[in-house]
Amino acid sequence: MVADQWIVFAVLLVTLAAFIWNRLRFDVVAMLALLAVAIAGLVPVDSVFAGFGHPAVITVAAVLVISQGLVNGGVVDEVARLLARVGNNAVIQVLTLTLVVAVCSAFINNVGALALLMPVAIWMSREAGRSPSLLLMPLAFGSLLGGTITLIGTPPNIIIASYREAGTFGLFDFAPVGLAISLAGIVFIGLIGWRLTPKREDPAAGEKLFSVGDYLTELKLTEGSDYAGSTLHNLLTAGDSQNNLVVLSLIRDDKTTPAPSTFTILRENDVLLVEADTESLGEFLEITGLTLASGAPNEEEKDGTGGKGRRQQAEDELVAGDARLIEAVVTPGSQLVGRTANRLNLRERYSVNVVAVARQGHRLKQRLADIRFRSGDILLVQGFEETLPANLRTLGCLPLAERGLAFGREKRLGLAGGLFAVAILVIIAGWVTPPVALVACAVAMVLAGLLEASDAYKAIDWSVVVLLAAMIPVGQALETTGGADLIARQILAIGEGQAPWLVLSIILIGTMLLSNVVNNAAAAILVAPIALGVAGQLGLSSDATLMAVAIGASCAFLTPIGHQSNALVIEPAGYRFGDYWRLGLPLSVVVTATAVPVILWVWG
Repeated sequence: MVADQWIVFAVLLVTLAAFIWNRLRFDVVAMLALLAVAIAGLVPVDSVFAGFGHPAVITVAAVLVISQGLVNGGVVDEVARLLARVGNNAVIQVLTLTLVVAVCSAFINNVGALALLMPVAIWMSREAGRSPSLLLMPLAFGSLLGGTITLIGTPPNIIIASYREAGTFGLFDFAPVGLAISLAGIVFIGLIGWRLTPKREDPAAGEKLFSVGDYLTELKLTEGSDYAGSTLHNLLTAGDSQNNLVVLSLIRDDKTTPAPSTFTILRENDVLLVEADTESLGEFLEITGLTLASGAPNEEEKDGTGGKGRRQQAEDELVAGDARLIEAVVTPGSQLVGRTANRLNLRERYSVNVVAVARQGHRLKQRLADIRFRSGDILLVQGFEETLPANLRTLGCLPLAERGLAFGREKRLGLAGGLFAVAILVIIAGWVTPPVALVACAVAMVLAGLLEASDAYKAIDWSVVVLLAAMIPVGQALETTGGADLIARQILAIGEGQAPWLVLSIILIGTMLLSNVVNNAAAAILVAPIALGVAGQLGLSSDATLMAVAIGASCAFLTPIGHQSNALVIEPAGYRFGDYWRLGLPLSVVVTATAVPVILWVWG
């Protein structure tokens, strides 16, 4: 047994190191850990892949599908529309945004709630002439706080419920502690905390990150042009010019075609509205023989409106009809990461035109085709209104702000909200278990047409599903080999004779620190059996120690890698890695000071 314990400890140490190293996907690391304990014989052969059928895994998948159904129904869009009316007072904006995202996160995926409200926060910042950095960190932390309120609010709660010895926790069993820390955290963030966030001010504060008009030029195919009768693709691949020029519109006989297909046949006197810098434009004109159709780039108009008026007119042209310009952020799991637009054939495969890329708060000046996208990059993309949202989801990008901030989705509020409300009522009544009720709700949303079956599969974050399914047997191996009991005895040596509040604080803070460097679900799986061992040996309530683990696993405020919500706001707000502790550390203290006495009061 001692040898088995050393093996499982070695596997876990290597797994934690790989999580922190962050060079391999966390789901791949989890599968390698599972295979290691399986080959070592620490998990029964018939239980190696039992995690994929675990109720916690099924529940997480169902919640993700339901979240997308609520989004498609326009439930949170309607909330976002109301948020746009709160005014420009910073304290009111922070309090309102943080409160609303916490309420949303209690019932839908944390990242989903953040993604829906991030465009609103950025728009509100720009309207008020402030940097988005003041709102985005509070928004991200609010999404984490709200997830602690219900069983389905965050994966750690679902996992912790499965470890309870006296039957699973109910839907609102987490509410007393979750509501207490959420209210305390929101009040702290709204009145004091937001002032601790870094002020990423720059000369363009309050303005659009991208000013497309500065780089717009109209080019004309003259009579007798070699490219008349040829495809747009042939024109763009002339020489090396496809690397540094983007065609936004084709103008023919006073008719404008936004984002024309590369298979479009060009004609004499066609005019192309292109985005390019001066050097790239000169090179393109020399290679192709096209001419400028409307003067030199950035030439101010003679009607007195100046360059700013021309830029606004250009942007208006771009968003006319079905085409839209949207700023979007590349998520950590996006298929764009490490690849270029040309390699992915974004224009041909997804009808997505990458117009510009910004990184660390500045627009990249290098050739678009040479840019390898990174997680957190902000893209200015052009596409068609009907397909762009779905294509961005497929690519793993979250919309940040559309020109003019429009909410044009068809609303089916009653249907989406009604189905979800029925599922919640069924769970509360105890008629069926949460996994069954939530899966039924997800299926009903597909049958009702709130989302296609294919979209339901896309809504599931399969990396999280694989992580949970792989780590659950690894956590069980830690328990069955006696490893969890061994660690518990070491904690017992520290906590023996100490007050229960101190032991709970040690468990909560230890889990919180771990969740700042590894996935929060993995942290919950690893610490839960240890917490149960501590409870058994110290005579504490097992429910109290499990609640401490749940809160600690969900409150990763110190680093951008602790939770995907933290990672998503780092680039749009211009944060640095070390910025998070400035608000995150005092917020962690507030959460701990609030959670421990409430846990003892309710569960002790």
